[in-house]
Amino acid sequence: MNFPFHTLMVQGTTSDAGKSTVVAAICRLLTRQGVKVVPFKPQNMALNSAVASDGGEIGRAQALQAQAAGLAPHTDMNPVLLKPSSDTGAQVIIHGQVRTDMNARDYHQYKPIAMQAVLASYERLSASYDAIIVEGAGSPAEINLRDRDIANMGFAEAVDCPVVLVADIDRGGVFAHIVGTLACLSDSERKRIIGFVINRFRGDIGLLEPGLEWLERETGKPVLAVLPYLHGLFLDAEDAIQSSQSERGKFRVAVPAMPRISNHTDFDALRAHPDVNLQFIGTGQAIPPADLIVLPGSKNTRNDLAWLIEQGWQQALAKHLRYGGKVIGICGGFQMLGKTIVDPHGIEGAPGRSHGLGLLDVDTELTEDKRLLQVSGRCAFAEAAVSGYEIHMGISHGAALANPAFHVGDRPEGARSADGQILGTYLHGLFDTPQALDALLRWAGLASETSIDPARLREQSLDRIADAAKPLMHALEALAKNTAMPSNWIAR
Repeated sequence: MNFPFHTLMVQGTTSDAGKSTVVAAICRLLTRQGVKVVPFKPQNMALNSAVASDGGEIGRAQALQAQAAGLAPHTDMNPVLLKPSSDTGAQVIIHGQVRTDMNARDYHQYKPIAMQAVLASYERLSASYDAIIVEGAGSPAEINLRDRDIANMGFAEAVDCPVVLVADIDRGGVFAHIVGTLACLSDSERKRIIGFVINRFRGDIGLLEPGLEWLERETGKPVLAVLPYLHGLFLDAEDAIQSSQSERGKFRVAVPAMPRISNHTDFDALRAHPDVNLQFIGTGQAIPPADLIVLPGSKNTRNDLAWLIEQGWQQALAKHLRYGGKVIGICGGFQMLGKTIVDPHGIEGAPGRSHGLGLLDVDTELTEDKRLLQVSGRCAFAEAAVSGYEIHMGISHGAALANPAFHVGDRPEGARSADGQILGTYLHGLFDTPQALDALLRWAGLASETSIDPARLREQSLDRIADAAKPLMHALEALAKNTAMPSNWIAR
């Protein structure tokens, strides 16, 4: 198969329409064919991130797409990353490094500068790869964001590339989503859309066909593919916590779904384990009995700590520990387990000091320098390898660090309580190493002979979505062959 486009952009009628998955599927299919392909997302707003091979930070979905393409993740794949710290402000990361914190209005004025970074990354990738598969952000129909747009049609117009529009039929209203999106676009933007993808379909395709025929007559554009709803995929989410819970096992794990929870992909391996029942507990929900409570990472640690206390987690943790339960804190969750969190420079909000949960003898000061590091080592409490990555802006110190959770490189990492019930660490992805996952579950009290390999599950899922997307690839090839298109859209 010869892929006909040098640059193809995948946009969605809504957030979570399946853009990330479609891009990953195309990347995997092209890689199988020997095409030198690279994923690209101009601007991403997400609290799930990864450390790239060049030491910078990018969206988690782009790291997954890089894996689909057989590449090490690189900051050029996601030159602008926004990490919200409040409803109106975000940390702005350019080419993998923190540039500043901005509110929404200031960032809107900053977009032309951000666009320079986007185009610089695109030019570098364009010179090195045969095909670039671009993912949009949110929806191009967000009229209030059209001015100075760098994430959707603003980028497509700047580089003059064709667009495929993805809509999620599972959420309902798929035809209205597509037609309504087209109605919100300019004439030049509508001409740029070469076809539609209906995603997450389940049922009798024959009942859908009259709707597809109507859509093609109404818009004059083809439905390139109807992709099936695939159950049981093990793929990194870009941002939203999946609503379904892992309720197959008897070992109960509770995770507070804090307002600014970050890198909740840490828990994907636990969700996939057949012996684990993992639940995210949101605002106002009753805190259930659990064998293990895990405090996740946070983009606004002090505010999320205040939320925890307000929701009753401090009392729940005390009761949980009295009855012999185990607790893990990851990154911001680790900091919350300590005695104090000090933010003298206002890194995550107003400067100030917060009293922690007081469960580990650790004090943390938030600093202006962000630590971005991929690490590997061994568990301190078991003979097991561990690997992961650090993304944090705090330095912790205290007596509890003398009893580390892990040894990475030549240094101790994290902390354990003297009674062995509490473990804190800065390592994201610690459950993704099969040995570490087994050791942590044994430490927490799960006696199981079942072991899973998250990396293998992820590869299998990438292959599944690629196989499902084969009709899309054939449709794109046929479309380019049989339809008059601008010559610069076609790969050289």
